[in-house]
Amino acid sequence: MAEIKVEICTGSICDVITASAFPIDRIELNCALELGGLSPSPALLEAAAAHTRIPILCMVRPRSAGFCYSQEEFSLMMKDAELFLEHGAAGIVFGFLKEDRTIDKERTEKMAQLAHRSGREAVFHRAFDEAVRPFESVETLISCGIDRLLTSGGMPTALQGADLIRSIIQRYGSRIEILPGAGINETNVSALIEKTQCTQIHLSAKSMRHDLHAYPCCDKERIRAVLEAVRGVR
Repeated sequence: MAEIKVEICTGSICDVITASAFPIDRIELNCALELGGLSPSPALLEAAAAHTRIPILCMVRPRSAGFCYSQEEFSLMMKDAELFLEHGAAGIVFGFLKEDRTIDKERTEKMAQLAHRSGREAVFHRAFDEAVRPFESVETLISCGIDRLLTSGGMPTALQGADLIRSIIQRYGSRIEILPGAGINETNVSALIEKTQCTQIHLSAKSMRHDLHAYPCCDKERIRAVLEAVRGVR
């Protein structure tokens, strides 16, 4: 198996500390993973950066549900992105759709340009999986300057969407990075890599912990198991 880059999706400072104990390649920083991941606070980014040298990419998502934002929400997202970049984020993760489920090219270009002005990465998240005409959507993202696309192939899990992911990699992999994500774990990661021929993966490796209520967090044993499956890391 070729060397596979591993990105861990985190939702707290504890998750960052857990993930940073392993030889991974990137951290995606969020809050509220139970809502699909929302924008973290600048204070969380600052604390995370103090605990790791692994590149941190920040989610820019002001609320749950869809990806058609008001002008006020878009302005807030641009401001969040500016703050994250000022505080050292290696990139920003975002997604914009129009009501007809096509890519919002104008807003996507503006956010990508903001990231690139700071020499950082622009990553389009799984809003892509809600979009119509996937190949046309990838071409739009490439034209907007997106560096990497996080996708489950339009399905609830990346393994279920493996055929589309492989097709996108074969057609566009030399022009944009394709990052499979959703439902990846130690039991299916090898099959996913074989089916898609991907060179990187995105996962949360979470389990549930309990305070007064249950909440998701990164599980070191699940991270270790995935790395062992793809890299032989024990």
